[in-house]
Amino acid sequence: MLSKIYPYILKTLWRHRSRTVLTVSGSAVAIFVYCFVGSIQEGMDDLSNRQSSKRNLVTFQANKFCPATSHLPQDYGQEISSFDGVDDVVPIQVFTNNCRASLDVVVFYGVPPKKLKIARPDFKLLQGDWSEFERNQDTAVMGRAVANRRNVKIGDKFSIGDLSVVIAGIFSSNDPAEENYIYSHLDFLQRSKGMNLVGTVTQIEVLLNQSADADQVCQMIDERYRSGPVETDTRPKGVFQAKSLGDLTQLLAMARYLGMACVGLVLALVATTTLMSVQDRIKENAILQTIGYSQLRVFQMVMLESVTLALIGGCLGVVTALVILKISSLSVGAEAVTIAFLPSYKLAATGLVVSLVTGIAAGIFPAIQAAKTEIITGLRN
Repeated sequence: MLSKIYPYILKTLWRHRSRTVLTVSGSAVAIFVYCFVGSIQEGMDDLSNRQSSKRNLVTFQANKFCPATSHLPQDYGQEISSFDGVDDVVPIQVFTNNCRASLDVVVFYGVPPKKLKIARPDFKLLQGDWSEFERNQDTAVMGRAVANRRNVKIGDKFSIGDLSVVIAGIFSSNDPAEENYIYSHLDFLQRSKGMNLVGTVTQIEVLLNQSADADQVCQMIDERYRSGPVETDTRPKGVFQAKSLGDLTQLLAMARYLGMACVGLVLALVATTTLMSVQDRIKENAILQTIGYSQLRVFQMVMLESVTLALIGGCLGVVTALVILKISSLSVGAEAVTIAFLPSYKLAATGLVVSLVTGIAAGIFPAIQAAKTEIITGLRN
């Protein structure tokens, strides 16, 4: 029976093509925004889940927030490496062009070249050569996301302010957020910007072994340097990043209301269009009932029309959002921690389910109205 009904529904939608196109376009835009907002939350969840599964700590200067204000003695790393449960330490100098929340944040991590593969074993060079990076201090390896955004290629000179590096490699990572960072030599970054930061680092990343108690090691480190030259604040990396993104996380939570508003917009658009279509076809529906269509069949036809409108708009919005997110490699960051806008199959499925549910909800009232129309009244109209 569906094969007979559906061509009629498509002809009905095409009969009022301007109204149909406007409704589908509005639904597509709303679902596009919904997916865009959802991709930020997907990136945040992915970042949290990945870091919670790793046994890494970050030691930062106590009572400091922006990386530019944290200056730890680099010698702390040698002593921390001798603590029970610690496999290795990675001293890191951080430079960022913006500590505030920004869509165009650029983050440099200065690390000892030999330590980079230990700290980030999942890095895979897509272009370039590790040995080139290790040999030359003024070189850096760049994540492919920031390389795509900035249109940077191997051998290019990349500059932010007074800091300039030659790109020796472009890497990919299992963690999408890591692809928004640029890794340079620790010594080079310490001597850059006209400031002599030799002997100090922004933070120390502590790599734990499987038997270590993360909370206990955090307490040991902070207790050791509580009365030292520089007091420390040590946390699991996931907790540290969540704190750095605190204000941004609240803004992202508020963005959920924008996503809910988009769902409401789709509901209003599809419901209005379907209702107008039903009112235009009062006589037509009465004729259908006269030739044997039951009220249930009329109800199903109107519901199917509503769902079709919502799903066409939803598919267009979802596909457009995923393509743009994939091509643009967008991210948002604060205090040198970035969140990737993460397109995913889960996000696509959620967008389509939202469209389907919205189409069903939008069609219920018009469908009931069409099914309950009296034949005599309908024919008179």
